[in-house]
Amino acid sequence: MELKVRAIHPDVVRTLLETDDAGRRPVVKVDEEGGSPLRCCLTKARPGERVALLSYAPLRRWAAETGVDPGAYDEVGPIFVHAEPCEGTREAGWPAAHTAHRMMRAYTAQGTIAGGEYLAKGEDPEVALKELFEDPGVAVVHVRAVEFGCFQFEVRRAN
Repeated sequence: MELKVRAIHPDVVRTLLETDDAGRRPVVKVDEEGGSPLRCCLTKARPGERVALLSYAPLRRWAAETGVDPGAYDEVGPIFVHAEPCEGTREAGWPAAHTAHRMMRAYTAQGTIAGGEYLAKGEDPEVALKELFEDPGVAVVHVRAVEFGCFQFEVRRAN
């Protein structure tokens, strides 16, 4: 089974830089020390790079694209992106910048939670993802930070 890691698409980032998914303007700042986790390209900000902190509704965006209602699972949370649109992710597979422990939340094609998997630091993410996607009802997996619950990126079956 081939899986595809997906950062937030550059077209979506452009709209979020105008008005985020909570209806607000993003907060733009210089990341003096670097390290902000960028959801637009799945890297970390370099020292001195301008980033935008904004609200993002990952399941709402996926549901709109697939024509389902996210219902009560629709949530909005904080993310960082480049302050100016970038080209998006340049690597395939699990991003090198994402080595910390993660929580993977699986959703069905109807937009309901189908389960989850904790990924400890150093564990092979491919094994956990394949286990989640062995369930034919799983349509998308959201990878999240354990500490804050923030959305990192999504994984889908490759078409």
